[in-house]
Amino acid sequence: MAELFCNGGAMRGGNLHHNVSSHTFLGSVRTAPNYRFFAVRDEFPGLLLTETGGASIAGELYDVPMENIRTDFLPEEPVELELSVIELADGRSVMAVVLRPGLVDSLSSELTEITDLGGWRAYRGLPDPDETASAGA
Repeated sequence: MAELFCNGGAMRGGNLHHNVSSHTFLGSVRTAPNYRFFAVRDEFPGLLLTETGGASIAGELYDVPMENIRTDFLPEEPVELELSVIELADGRSVMAVVLRPGLVDSLSSELTEITDLGGWRAYRGLPDPDETASAGA
């Protein structure tokens, strides 16, 4: 099993959540504060490691077998993203899909930097399922 960080459509309520929904949800987490975050063509997010100007980005963590990452998760990911290892705010290293290094310049007209918003849900104006559940309690 591998801990897989999701920060876009695979999160709860997203259009790709079916790729991780049958696996154990480990909770809402944040990256270490050294990532930039982009909307690519306003279709999906792209996380990018940076030495300066980064922030802590919100996401969800799932326990997914490596085989399922290969067979179910990665085939639906856009070609602009690749599997990598990122650092969470608590110092753990986990798997995630990130923007391919070097694409920032070649895709500059297709990228909107959303780092300051801190997450895909904030960018999209979507409710946080954790806050919605606690409000209904």
